[in-house]
Amino acid sequence: MYNFFKITIPDDVQYIINILEVSKFMAFIVGGCVRDSLLGLDKSPSDWDITTDAKPADIQKLFDKSIDTGIKHGTVTVILNKKAYEITTFRIDGNYSDNRRPDYVEYTTNIEDDLSRRDFTVNAMAFNSSTGLIDPYNGREDLSKKIIRCVGDPDKRFQEDALRMLRAIRFSAKLGFKIDEKTLNSIKANSILILNVSTERIRDELTGIIMSDNPKKLSILHDSGILKLILPELDLCFTVAQNTPYHIYNVGEHSLVATSNVKNTKILRWAMLLHDIGKPLSKITVNGIDHFLGHATKSADLAEEVLKRLKFDNYSIQRIIAIIVNHSAQIKPLGKSVRQFLNKLGSDTFQDILEVQLADSRAKSLLVIDKKLQFINQTKDVLIQELKSTHCYSIDTLAVNGNDLIEIGFKKGFLLGQVLNLLLQIVIAYPEQNKKDLLMLKALKYLPKK
Repeated sequence: MYNFFKITIPDDVQYIINILEVSKFMAFIVGGCVRDSLLGLDKSPSDWDITTDAKPADIQKLFDKSIDTGIKHGTVTVILNKKAYEITTFRIDGNYSDNRRPDYVEYTTNIEDDLSRRDFTVNAMAFNSSTGLIDPYNGREDLSKKIIRCVGDPDKRFQEDALRMLRAIRFSAKLGFKIDEKTLNSIKANSILILNVSTERIRDELTGIIMSDNPKKLSILHDSGILKLILPELDLCFTVAQNTPYHIYNVGEHSLVATSNVKNTKILRWAMLLHDIGKPLSKITVNGIDHFLGHATKSADLAEEVLKRLKFDNYSIQRIIAIIVNHSAQIKPLGKSVRQFLNKLGSDTFQDILEVQLADSRAKSLLVIDKKLQFINQTKDVLIQELKSTHCYSIDTLAVNGNDLIEIGFKKGFLLGQVLNLLLQIVIAYPEQNKKDLLMLKALKYLPKK
């Protein structure tokens, strides 16, 4: 399974290695591309990083097109056939005073020195066709055991770069691996260092975790104490029980199960993760049964704060909030009800909400799942029928427009908009009435008398 001779290096990457070797330098592919190749993943690695004992100035002389993308840390990007390849000189890192990046680097001629500074054993392997696999930290063995383990002392690795704590969990989620006990204990001990990591990097790592095949691995963030530092609103959910006939998990556990159930898009996964974060603020208990009245609105308000804090783009925020605030809506499997929600939400958000409701229901008690799924799927069928039909559910497809009403005496302004909306509501309820002559007659009833 891990026969390194089966690693197939792309032609452009092999060309770069050949140029370096002909020039009397060592060169290897390194890191994630080696890991994923050894795993035999179906998808070819997207990034092929190269490490070499050539200095940045040597690399720039050997290749016509290069960019100084990280010259301070020994990295030059070479452009070949319109693709970018990062080439980094073997190096030893200096102190990490900010818990993120080395204050300086020193070049070395020893590949094993370079590998010693890397984060995890499965990422600390190098390969080329002439030498074979360089694996001083038993990364190949950890791949076979499905373990994420730090290179050397985990405390040192995380104190060098606190983002590695999130990366460990992301790799665990992406690959379906366990985190080595010593590495996990070190994450718990160093969790406070996550506050030194930029919001954008935290957002991207969280997205990587929840968009993996194992988003439940996010629970490691709660167990380690990191979640309360970066997403306290969600962390609180793990302490809130749901004593109702509809639920079998606490709010946090339910959210992770539901996230696992929904389609794997950034919008849906984040909406699912945050859809219930307002429950801790809305919980009341009556006769031993918990109720969460108005939690969708509270969840949407909190989610907006979270997404802005994590510096999401405005489009994503708007889509996610629209889904969360409507995720509990009871949409009847009837044409009129579906058209009303299509008018309110648009077809894309409406379909997203139904996907969220299906995932939400699958994360509840077995006593209610079948009934809820049947109801939602019926609504989904009606939606499909409506989208295939010519029925009107928006002003754009109404048989009359503002100019038509102006021609019969209406003036631009509030009343004109009111009448158009009234006609739209009539057509949503009775689609067969979407006819210009009929709607014009109805509009005349609201025309002010002179």
